[in-house]
Amino acid sequence: MKKEIVENQTLNSHMLFFDPLNKVAVIDRKGSEMPSIRYVDVKPGIRVYENGDTEFTFYAPDAKSVQVAGIGGFMGKTRYDMKKGEDGHWSVTVPGIHEGFHYHEYYVDGNRCINPDAPVGYGCFYPINYFEMPGDDSSFYLMRDVPHGDVRMELYRSSLTGRMKACWVYTPPGYEEHPEKQYPVLYIQHGVGENETGWIWQGKLNLIADNLLAEGKCKEMLIVMNSGYAFVEGEDPRFFPGDFDAELTKDCIPFIDKKYRVAPGKENRGIAGLSLGSAQAFLSGMKHPELFTHVGVFSGGFPITRPEYDYSEFFSDPERVNSTYKAFFISGGDQEGYCENTLPIVEKLQKAGANITGYHHEGYHCWDIWRYSLHAFLPLLF
Repeated sequence: MKKEIVENQTLNSHMLFFDPLNKVAVIDRKGSEMPSIRYVDVKPGIRVYENGDTEFTFYAPDAKSVQVAGIGGFMGKTRYDMKKGEDGHWSVTVPGIHEGFHYHEYYVDGNRCINPDAPVGYGCFYPINYFEMPGDDSSFYLMRDVPHGDVRMELYRSSLTGRMKACWVYTPPGYEEHPEKQYPVLYIQHGVGENETGWIWQGKLNLIADNLLAEGKCKEMLIVMNSGYAFVEGEDPRFFPGDFDAELTKDCIPFIDKKYRVAPGKENRGIAGLSLGSAQAFLSGMKHPELFTHVGVFSGGFPITRPEYDYSEFFSDPERVNSTYKAFFISGGDQEGYCENTLPIVEKLQKAGANITGYHHEGYHCWDIWRYSLHAFLPLLF
């Protein structure tokens, strides 16, 4: 078989389920009759009860032990032993798990496994189970009966790697109904071990934007989610996974400008990201003030200096900061060191006169913080 066929990107593109129904198809064979299909309920892998208890269930009839554990954050890393039932399902009920988004793992006879009956996302460089413990203020990212925008998957060629790149594009409600309108654009990046799908499946970006628009709290905009990996064969990348900045500015932005009704001018373009993506956003935002006037750094500290660059002189001049950028937003979680490490830098620059917005919320280095950050950032744009 030809190499170009074996290595075609299509063969490595897969879909993860968004809304499992906890049913399986069973084929009935009765004598000589044609087989018929019926649907049978299966126990959901996770149930969150109104009292805050969480029940985890895993089907493994031949296993000797099954455990469930968080990977850190508010759920911690404690392994909870599950008890086997007569039907082959193992289960345990854990009380008091803190509200928020929780990646977690299952161990069957000591081996880490995916629970096929629980929600699955892509994070930490592999498929991983997660669940949500909603809180009193979670409604901003929940699905409501409001006008909804579209999420489109686009493909463009990277001149850097020669490969096709996928980016997901959020268009606001009414985009197709108003062909005369032009829209500003926010480019937003994922973190290490994630990809362009994370801001939709885990981040609920489209729902956050829909809800803010319905409340009249942000401007209509396009939001572009890119894969931030730009690996070139033979390189040994450290921290930054290749020259994504070149790929973004030379390939993606021209592609979006040509295909979508983009409002012209740098004042109509912003860039943001979380964790690794925040460093990528900061770097591109600083390197290209002719392209971006809005920058958002979520859970990335305030990376004014790194081995790759030094922008300390720029930030020593508040007037220069304010004349270059219309919005500069720095956020983080209380449990990931924001208040101790980042807030003092933000406050120092603010006192000097720089128009920089700082934001923090209870939480670790996880999707809770990035959802809250996006919710606070979008109203500042354009």
